[in-house]
Amino acid sequence: MSTFRLDITKEHCPMTFVKTKLQLAKMRPGDVLEVLLTEGEPLENLPKAVVEQGHRVVELTRVKDSVHKLTLIKNALNS
Repeated sequence: MSTFRLDITKEHCPMTFVKTKLQLAKMRPGDVLEVLLTEGEPLENLPKAVVEQGHRVVELTRVKDSVHKLTLIKNALNS
C-alpha cells in the first residue's frame, strides 16, 4: 500500500474532481490518497463524488484556514 498526495487548492470545480479521478486511476487498490482542497464547492462535492465512484473516505480534517485534507482509499472495484 502506498500513500499519494494531491494539492487541488488552486483548482475549481469540475477540475478538482477530474484531477482527483486521474490520480486515482494511476493508483492500485488499497492505496491511500491525501487530497488538499479548499472550502466551498470542492469541500462539498469531492467527498461525495469519490464515494459515489466506490472509494472510501477515511478522514476529512481542517489543515489551516480554509484548507482541508481529504484522506481516501482506492477501492479494489475501481482498479
